[in-house]
This record gives sequence, structure tokens and C-alpha cells, in this order.
Amino acid sequence: MVTYDGNVTPGGPAQVRQAGCVTITKVAVDPKMSNNAYLLHCEETDELVLIDAAYDAPTLLSLIGDRSLTAVITTHQHWDHHRALADVVAATGASVVAGEPDAAEITSQTGVPVDRTVAHGDRIAVGTCDLTVIALAGHTPGSIALFWEDDSGQGHLFPGDSLFPGGVGNTFGDDAAFAQLIDEVSTKVFDVYGDDVWFYPGHGGDSTLGAERPHLAEWRARGW
Repeated sequence: MVTYDGNVTPGGPAQVRQAGCVTITKVAVDPKMSNNAYLLHCEETDELVLIDAAYDAPTLLSLIGDRSLTAVITTHQHWDHHRALADVVAATGASVVAGEPDAAEITSQTGVPVDRTVAHGDRIAVGTCDLTVIALAGHTPGSIALFWEDDSGQGHLFPGDSLFPGGVGNTFGDDAAFAQLIDEVSTKVFDVYGDDVWFYPGHGGDSTLGAERPHLAEWRARGW
């Protein structure tokens, strides 16, 4: 078995990590965009939740197999994070979850209705476990992150494209959007959660809040 380090490549094998009653499977899809998709499996109920049906429905559906996919959570409206949404939902009957400000645009781009819109502090079930929704506007108006603390006290954060190793998400030269995003990441993530929280971004490798925390002032000063 591959030891989990969070470094996956499109076309390469998925990596699997145990987080209490939840098993996290990370896979990268699309050689150009190298999006990450995360399949969360509740060990107690055998139910699954997918974070970002980004691309390559056959790969995602092969990971799901014949188990019950209850929901697909789309972290934000950008096209590269939901290209396989229609095919995955058609094959599984899963409900679609997204941040309320991005929901209409996700439906416009994919043709898939958003069954549940969520806001900051809402919870999304993964079988008997719950993800907590963190609203992080700036990359898009309705971007969301998802937080899970396993029974050992280890925190797991799925920030979509709002946080990466080395900085917050792209705000495309919009100074107001950058200010909003860096403020929200600071107050809703770094001011709330501890250094040992491991985060799993929308592209590329993972990191911890502790590794990134010393650089917050640097990010703010450089403006991206």
C-alpha cells in the first residue's frame, strides 16, 4: 500500500488515508489542470461523499464502485471543479451540495440542479460523521471549505481553491477579492483551528496550518 503523503498525479494511483470513522481517498484528474477529487467513506454505514467531481467520471465512478454515493459537494463554481458532475450524478443518483452564492452558476454551467445550498456553520453528513462548512468568499462568492475532526483529535480541512501551500487562492488581480479572501482565511481558518490541522487543496499537494501560518503576513503584504 502507498503511504499517504498527499502527492498524487493525474493517471497515477489514488492515495488513501484513515481519519477515524472516515476513509479519505485522494485522486488527481486531468493532466492539464491536475484537479484533486476526494472520496470520503464512512466505515460504519458504507456511505460515500465526493468532494469535487472535477473531471474523468470513469475514474471517479471506479473508486465509488457499487457503494452508495449520497452526495457530491462542489467547493466552488469554477468549471474545472465540476466537469464530471453531471455524469457522476446520473450514474449514482447522489444529491448535489454547494455554497449558496455559487449554486446558480454551477447549475448554469453543468445543467445539474443543486439540491442543497449551504452556508457557514452548516453540517454535511458522511454517514454517521459530519463535515462542518466554512464559507470563504474571495476566490468565488460561494467558495466553501469543509472541516472534519477525527476521534483522535486530528483535524482535516478541504479548502477547495481558497487555500494552498504557499498562499490563498487566485483572485485574478482583484484587490478587494484578495482582501476578502485573506481576511476570511485568517479569521475563519487560522484563528479557529490549530497547527496540526492537515489540509487537502483543490490542486497539488497537501500541507498543514502550522506549516503555512508563519507566512500569513507575507501573503497579505504581497497581495496574492
